[in-house]
Amino acid sequence: MAEKKTRKYMLPEDQIPEAFYNLAADLPVALPPVLHPGTGMPIGPDDLAPLFPMALIAQEVSTEREIEIPEPVRDAYRMYRPSPLIRARGLERALDTPARIYYKYEGVSPAGSHKTNTAIAQAFYNREEGIRRLSTETGAGQWGSALAMACAFFGMVCEVYMVRVSYNQKPYRRGLMEAYGASVYPSPSDRTHAGREILADDPDSPGSLGIAISEAVEVAASQDDVKYSLGSVLNHVLLHQTVIGLEALKQFDMAEDYPDLIVGATGGGSNFSGMAFPFIGRMLRGEQDVNMLAVEPTACPTLTRGPYAYDYGDTARMTPLVKMHTLGHSFVPVGIHAGGLRYHGMAPMVSHLLQLGIIDAVAVQQLDTFSAGVQFARTEGIIPAPESNHAVAVAITEALRCKESGESRAILFNLSGHGHFDIQAYIDYHAGKLVNYQYPEEEIAMALAGLPTVNAVVGD
Repeated sequence: MAEKKTRKYMLPEDQIPEAFYNLAADLPVALPPVLHPGTGMPIGPDDLAPLFPMALIAQEVSTEREIEIPEPVRDAYRMYRPSPLIRARGLERALDTPARIYYKYEGVSPAGSHKTNTAIAQAFYNREEGIRRLSTETGAGQWGSALAMACAFFGMVCEVYMVRVSYNQKPYRRGLMEAYGASVYPSPSDRTHAGREILADDPDSPGSLGIAISEAVEVAASQDDVKYSLGSVLNHVLLHQTVIGLEALKQFDMAEDYPDLIVGATGGGSNFSGMAFPFIGRMLRGEQDVNMLAVEPTACPTLTRGPYAYDYGDTARMTPLVKMHTLGHSFVPVGIHAGGLRYHGMAPMVSHLLQLGIIDAVAVQQLDTFSAGVQFARTEGIIPAPESNHAVAVAITEALRCKESGESRAILFNLSGHGHFDIQAYIDYHAGKLVNYQYPEEEIAMALAGLPTVNAVVGD
């Protein structure tokens, strides 16, 4: 039978998932506990209450396989979900590969990335508990844009601390957030104690996600009418993103195919997790095998070079301690254009999967990612965000391996967002201004020297 020439697989609106998928229900080994930053003991719901609404705290610790998606959240999703699954036939032809390359395109959301999936959910759950103001951080600006939009939908105030190097690199993302009604500040800022301390030590600090998190957490912890909202890393955030993979499972049924390999860019973990977790769940339940490959920049090699250890989620050591792959909470990365992949730690759930050997990880250089992004744009018509370029680059590498071996494999990746607000990065790339960067071992060692001491029995 001749191969189908269908390029795009679209689900009807009524096929938006009715429940999020919780990978914790199928893990062969439970996650290590989250620890209080002061006592070093496992935290309880009351410890998180100053930062998050109880509904999200319950999701954070839940082991139920399915968590119902509230209808107001599904209704907001209808603006852009289900997102398309697309067969990259133009790229396949250019590579002359027998591989079947698919991508799920999350750039169709109004804010331009997958971040909208959790932003809408988080804004809803906060509003339901009477919260009217949210504080957050953002790296490249995709998360800040998504939360700003979600707050506008639900009549809430949004305060964003944007990593300073991205604040300067990406004025249009800042402008988008402000258009949605958010207040945006370069981090480190003089608005918080944490920010002022950093600036006193280094007035020219480029900032980091760890620093921006400290500022946003401080605002929420010090003001009763403000809660904190995080765009990646935590279990409830990854949970909300599983709408991506749940839709993809149905779309592969339409394609009469199934991925052999899933590739995802990883910064904090939400992009990779949203696509991969529903497929991993099927594998853990013995239904169907699949290989998983998390991709990160060599400039911020959390999974590939960071130890698996307890660490703070922020620079000022205000957040709980979680066991994760980390480069150290004091780590300040260089200003690569993939601002969403510059976090010092990795989602505990993703880190746990790597430790269990369920997923693999690889790091790629900046120039290779932009070369891949340009090739993708010229064959598929979509300019990817710099973060997404990491997945594109590895998908191309794997497709070329299929060409060498003659093996026809199905490769799936999440094109997590478009790069329309990142054109300066492409301009710099074509002008030869971008460079590769391999983070020096000695600088990683310096950052790791400050890891907290935790009772070895906890989390073993």
